[in-house]
This record gives sequence, C-alpha cells and structure tokens, in this order.
Amino acid sequence: MNFRSHILKMNPATLILLSFLLVILSGTLLLKIPVSTTARDIPWIDALFTATSAVCVTGLTVVDTGTCFTGFGQCVILALIQVGGLGLMTISVALFHWMGRRISFHQRMAMQDLFSSKPREDIFNLVRSIVLMTLGVEFLGAVFLTLHWSQEFTFGRAAFQGIFHSVSAFCNAGFALFPDNMMKYSNSYLLNAVICCLIIIGGIGFPVLYDLQCWFKLHKIKRFRFSVQTKTVLVTTLMLILLGALFIYITERQGFLDGKPIGFRILTCLFQSITCRTAGFNTVDISALKDATLIIMIFLMFFGASPGSCGGGVKTTTLALLTGFTLSGIRRKTRVNLFKKSIPAETVDRSITLVLVSIGIIGLVIFMMLVGDSITGHEIHQPRGSFLLYFFETVSAFGTVGLSMGVTPELSMWGKSMIIIMMVIGRVGVLTFSYIIVGTGPTNGIERSEENMMIG
Repeated sequence: MNFRSHILKMNPATLILLSFLLVILSGTLLLKIPVSTTARDIPWIDALFTATSAVCVTGLTVVDTGTCFTGFGQCVILALIQVGGLGLMTISVALFHWMGRRISFHQRMAMQDLFSSKPREDIFNLVRSIVLMTLGVEFLGAVFLTLHWSQEFTFGRAAFQGIFHSVSAFCNAGFALFPDNMMKYSNSYLLNAVICCLIIIGGIGFPVLYDLQCWFKLHKIKRFRFSVQTKTVLVTTLMLILLGALFIYITERQGFLDGKPIGFRILTCLFQSITCRTAGFNTVDISALKDATLIIMIFLMFFGASPGSCGGGVKTTTLALLTGFTLSGIRRKTRVNLFKKSIPAETVDRSITLVLVSIGIIGLVIFMMLVGDSITGHEIHQPRGSFLLYFFETVSAFGTVGLSMGVTPELSMWGKSMIIIMMVIGRVGVLTFSYIIVGTGPTNGIERSEENMMIG
C-alpha cells in the first residue's frame, strides 16, 4: 500500500494533525539553520518551541524574536504564523480537493466541528472567500501600521513591521519584534485601535465572517438570517470584551491605572481584555498585575476565541451553551434555547465534555510541570509561587494566547515540552484529538437499568 493510499484512508482530524506537525517540523529545521539566527545557534528545544508557538499562533517565546532571529528567521516565523492561522483550514480542504476524495457523512460531521456549524456544500467557495478576506484585512492593517511606524523607522523597515504585526494580530499570534512587546506604544491610539480590530476580526471565526460578508451582499436584496452561531459569537464576544475590560479596570484602579488619565485607562483595559481572547500582545507588564486581574485573564484565555477562527481555547460558543444549560437547569427546563432556537442535546453534552476534559488536561500539565521541577531541582526565580506562574502559562498555551508572566524563558526542557504539547492541543482542539482517538462514528454504549443517586 503506497503513501497516497494511507493518506486517503485517514480521517480529516488525523490529516489535520499530521499536516500541523509537518509544518512545525519544517519550521524547526528552518529556524535551526545559521542564517535564521543572529549571533548564536539556538538549542533544538528552543527552535521547536518557537516553531510550535508560531504555527499554533500562540506567541509564547523563549528567546526575543526581534534580536535573536535575522530578517530571514523573522520571515520564517511570519510564514509559520500565516500557515498556522489560515492554512490549517485551507490546506486541509485543498488536500481533499487535490486527492479527489469525497467526504463521507461522518467525516463531514468531523469537519463541521472544525470549520462550520452545519455541513456545507459550498466549502470551496467558503475557503476562497476566507483567503480573500484574510489577505484584504491583513493588507489594510499593514497599511495603517506602516503609517504608524513610518515616523520611527525607514519606510522599508516600517513596512516590514506593519506586515509582520498585522499578520500576527489577525492570526491572533501575539508575536512582536520588540523586547517589551507593545508596552512602549501603550499611548498610541492608532496602533491600539488597529491591533484590537485585527484581533477581533481574526478571532470571531471564518464562518461568522462569511455570514457577515453574505449579509453585506444580500441584505438590500432580500432578508438575510444570521445563523445561531453567528449571533451567539457576536453577542458573547462583545460581552466578554466589555465585562473583561470593566473587571480589569476595577481590580487595577489602585494598581497600574492609579494616577493615569481616563483615556489611557479605558484604552489599556480594552486592549488587555481583547488580547486575552488569544492574541497575546500586551501593553502592560503582566507580571506586575494583581492576582484578581490574573484570574480574570485566565478565565478569558480559557474560553478564548470562536470556532473556526485563528484562536484557541474552548471557544465562546461553549461558554454561551454552558450559560444557557445552567439557566435552563435552574428553571427546570429540559432544552437549551438560544435566539429562539433549540440547541441539540448532543451539542450541549459535547460542550460540557469539552470543558471538563480541558480542565483535566490543564490540571494534569500543571501537575507534571511541578513534579518535573521537584525531581530535577529546577527553580523559577520569580517573586510569585510556581503554581500561579505555571497555571497562567499553561492556560495561555492551551488558549493559544501567548501572554506570560515572564516565566517562559526560565522553563526547563521538561517544562518547555509540556507547553509545546499544550500549544498543539489548544490549537488543533480537544475535539479533534477525540476524533483521532475514538473515531468520528457514533457508538452506542451499554444501556442498563436506571438507579437514582443524590447530588449536591
């Protein structure tokens, strides 16, 4: 049996994961060659970590991107970010088209969880629209960012800065070419506005963008109905941004916001609330934030972006379903209804399973990192305890956010390996791994006689 036959028999989830790992491996090799680095040869684990972070559009870094890598190395990282943010969908669908493979019903259900809220016949039209929208939005973002940096750098350098950070922001990667990320530009309204817009557009999901594009084209001709997913994503995203900014403002009034102008306070709180959604840029020192603020940020990072987007996390729709399920349970209702539509019980059950499994994986990785430090005697030289540092770092990796309290460069090889695994799981998705392990077809468990038990 040849290689092509093996590929043809793979389910979509396995093919997506393998293509992901292939890009990571290729990126690792490219970042390891001498032409990619400036003054020294980086260890293999650091090259692998950087490539994984770029492909998984996370943004966690063990070395400074702007000084450690040459222009070639930075271009490699830029390409990995674009492939990781956009190519995971387009390359996978293109592979099916290239192989002439007909997607079965069960495989279409697997693709549905990755790309759309329902099976689509126009999947190739969707991909084409996604590519055009992505390039158009990134181009506009690059233009505005180039204008911003043209006052500081030569035009060529400003253009590269604009392109790099526009792609990084739209793909929710959080990679920056400055040692302090975006802290030196915390007062720039133009840069903050452009970065925030790119993060939001890249994080709401390609299916939602496709719906908005269709509405823009057709709403004047006929009545256009948004899908429940589109409505849920837009409402949940807006609420998380506003509530996150409000809580950050409340917890940091006597912190880094003390004595600052009201404009700076609003701008900074909104930026940090938005970037927690999986972007990873920061205009403040994360390690200097209060514990209450860090807990808020962990919550935002855990749920992350929306399905079919460049971001990770368990997704905004999952949060909406859990909220609806809880309210329905309190009211003793058997169905979860959103926007006058009933959500299938199977979808609700999967959202609950997704959250529980994700919490279990995060807890296990934190435990493994702490155990590894105990065995090897590795110490983190930070004023805060290892648990909070690892908790924040692990959730940031799982949500493919990239925010850090400064612990990433101090991780041991074991710790870096654990974070690499978390970044892959967070970007590919827990559901995708479940399809790889148990398959995409439904299975019936053994049904036995019922017996009630007490809870609560």
